[in-house]
Amino acid sequence: MKRKFSTILMAIAIMGFIATSCEKDDNTDNKPKGTKVTVSGAITQNTTWDAQDTILLEGYVYVKQGAKLTIEPGTIIKGVSDSKACLIVEQGAQIFADGTAEKPIVFTSDKPAGERQPGDWAGIIICGNAPINQTGGEAEVEGGTGAVYGGTNANDNSGVMRYVRIEFAGYEVSNGNEINGLTLAGVGSGTTIEYIQVSYGRDDSFEWFGGTVNAKYLISFRGGDDDFDTDNGYSGRVQFGLILRGPEEADKSDASNGFESDNDASGSSNEPLTSVKLSNITILGPYATKDQQVNPNHKYGLRLRRNSRLSLYNSIIAGFYTGISLEGPAMNLYNTSNGPEIKNCIMAGMIKNFNAKDDGSSLTQLLYEQMFTNGSNSLLAENSELKLTGAWNYTNVNALPQSGSPVLNGASFDGLSGFEVVSYIGAFGTQNWTQGWCNWDPKNTVY
Repeated sequence: MKRKFSTILMAIAIMGFIATSCEKDDNTDNKPKGTKVTVSGAITQNTTWDAQDTILLEGYVYVKQGAKLTIEPGTIIKGVSDSKACLIVEQGAQIFADGTAEKPIVFTSDKPAGERQPGDWAGIIICGNAPINQTGGEAEVEGGTGAVYGGTNANDNSGVMRYVRIEFAGYEVSNGNEINGLTLAGVGSGTTIEYIQVSYGRDDSFEWFGGTVNAKYLISFRGGDDDFDTDNGYSGRVQFGLILRGPEEADKSDASNGFESDNDASGSSNEPLTSVKLSNITILGPYATKDQQVNPNHKYGLRLRRNSRLSLYNSIIAGFYTGISLEGPAMNLYNTSNGPEIKNCIMAGMIKNFNAKDDGSSLTQLLYEQMFTNGSNSLLAENSELKLTGAWNYTNVNALPQSGSPVLNGASFDGLSGFEVVSYIGAFGTQNWTQGWCNWDPKNTVY
């Protein structure tokens, strides 16, 4: 009898050792499915967020080095208002938010339908080990999170974000210091960023601080500040993007632009240079028509300054107060041999086509006009000439070109590599890749 009892005790001890030695996942507990789960502080081990639960982010939530956060398709994550709710994926950590068109992953406000506003929560920050141009090769991400980014691994892999919506982000940490909808800081090319919609953000919708990550199928809808912002040596590729600015939403203290790009804050020549290449982007400003009443802080469709070398191809810029502003020492390099380029692009419906000054701080009006009338780019007087189906229909956006549209043909990828070759200019040909997973009325959606 004693021998049998001892054997049982030994078996129990062995099972207990195995149980405590296995890596614990947060879904191994006995909580019922379909509950509200509040997450705060640090995630230090592999964790899965279940689609049947509602995840509440409270304060700064850090996915720590070595940990993997997996988010199931269809999961709803709500930022707790006024808590600085922010998901921060640190260097050496990974996120796998791999939704589907039928079951997108949604990050949104915890407020009820009808009460949500830009800045209800902070946003998502991913920090990688890819190169940046800051002194020492590392920097701390904005927003006071303490998270560091930058390194030497251009192929660094921070995980997957696909079919994800980010709504009402941009919490104001301090005056003029808001966190973006999606911040990609030193993120490497091993990371997958596809099918992301950022809506009603208080600050920038997407901002890249250095890194080499590529991205496809991005949407910025009714953002507050810049839609795409590139800094600190970002050198990846972005293809297929839709920007649609609302007439009311604009930054309270800064110019709100479709694109804003700097090499760095001081306009230095530090390397790697900000040299992102973008193709097939439809950039629609707040002026559906030229007599549209808009927030006066809406400024430029494309603002390239502080020694940026951003290149834009096969894209549409329409409906802004000013179409393009090239500023600083790199302005005279555009469309020259081995310089950055604006090619096979169409501008339409601007109040002013170019930001031309007489003090030598911008290209002359003549050079702007030569770029767009003698080269591969073209100018249209009105948005209607683009023949887009319903681009400024804010409740059901459809920017597909109609039959006879000048953007259905004319794209060129000569000399470009790494892009999908298509015939059309702008984000869309005959297929609407926003259908099924995008939401054009998140203010009134019941989650």
